[in-house]
Amino acid sequence: MTYTNRPTILTGDRTTGPLHLGHYIGSLRARVQLQHQARQFLLLADTQALTDNVGRHQKVTENVIEVALDYLAVGIDPTKSTMLIQSQVPELAELSQYLLNLVTVARLERNPTIKEEIRLRGFERDIPAGFLTYPVSQAADITAFKATRVPVGDDQLPMIEQTNELVRRFNNSVGRSVLVQCEAVLSQVTRSPGVDGKAKMSKSLGNAITLGATEDEITKAVNDMYTDPNHLRVNDPGRVDGNVVFAFLDAFEPDVQKVDELKSRYRRGGLGDSAVKRVLNERLQSLIEPIRARRRELEKDRGEVLAILRCGTMRARGVAAETLSEVKGALGLSYF
Repeated sequence: MTYTNRPTILTGDRTTGPLHLGHYIGSLRARVQLQHQARQFLLLADTQALTDNVGRHQKVTENVIEVALDYLAVGIDPTKSTMLIQSQVPELAELSQYLLNLVTVARLERNPTIKEEIRLRGFERDIPAGFLTYPVSQAADITAFKATRVPVGDDQLPMIEQTNELVRRFNNSVGRSVLVQCEAVLSQVTRSPGVDGKAKMSKSLGNAITLGATEDEITKAVNDMYTDPNHLRVNDPGRVDGNVVFAFLDAFEPDVQKVDELKSRYRRGGLGDSAVKRVLNERLQSLIEPIRARRRELEKDRGEVLAILRCGTMRARGVAAETLSEVKGALGLSYF
């Protein structure tokens, strides 16, 4: 792969389960487009996934292939994007160790993303140290490849801020610019609600539609979606705000005029929930069907998927090793 004056992008996903529509609308579509414009690294964050999956490590390792299949199924081209497995690039762990010296426990605990994740998992004060420090691990992932742009959801903005804090602190401590600051790249829809309407879409919360979902699974998820509890009859005026079905239509239906017309009819009465759900179901079925079909084809040769990951990981190690060498040199740790 050759690049001329192209930005470097780092993005990835924790390997705790297959990817879902929240990932697709949040960043996967952008990653497919960006691979033609940038030097893109796609990281399968299995090490990070272990921080809150003690005793469930087999699930994490199995999902490395599942996430890779999702990437390939949506259109990621391994000749244009470098796919790598986090645990197989030891340079990332070493860089994390150096960056940990530049941040306090108090600062990590103030990170809004970490605070919310701790709340969702019910850790209270029993927080695994690896989980508390994963913003530093994420910063190492980004800086190891000198990524200048990072596609994220808006809930990840505090992580980008903390990464740039660490970059500035490191560069100031060594007296020269070694690491590079990055900027967040937000999609038009920065986060998708779960099908239950209670939180963002998450496989762990059981409110997601995976990219490999069957027709029946998609239909059931749509039928179970929260709408307007006061919209009891077709002729009753309905509320669009907070209505999960319309939130999904906003995210996944490209015909904006069509969605606006549906909203108008729903608000004034005369449009039933079942009719709106039928429109959404048809849209999601048409979106996922080719992804699901491509995924099934790829599943037939998992050895080839592993070969793609092996090649990408080795390529990524070379880049990360160069950055780590610069970091160690700046710290006076290049003895030989």
